[in-house]
Amino acid sequence: MTARPTPGDLLRIDGRASVQFAGGRALTLRVVSVSDRHAYDGWIWLTGYVIDRRGNATAKRELYVRLAGLRPPVNLPPPGPAAQDRTRAVTGVRSRGLAAPGCH
Repeated sequence: MTARPTPGDLLRIDGRASVQFAGGRALTLRVVSVSDRHAYDGWIWLTGYVIDRRGNATAKRELYVRLAGLRPPVNLPPPGPAAQDRTRAVTGVRSRGLAAPGCH
């Protein structure tokens, strides 16, 4: 993925995006915002929610990552109604705002 992410995108953040996420530190992130603050060429600041294997938001994070290292997630089920309710409780965001890209 080399296109600039947008709010709502779901991304896999691993060692390709930054060495700090190599190995068991990889995570899936639902993008909330993309910062315009200065970054080195090819790098970007993202804010989003870490998404667990069940599709639940677990923590808000701000990350500095390589744009060329961002990938779509693999093997993540779409959140069901119960997961959306838990996500709303953690994030304060309505379920519609966390729907999978292309789903409305």
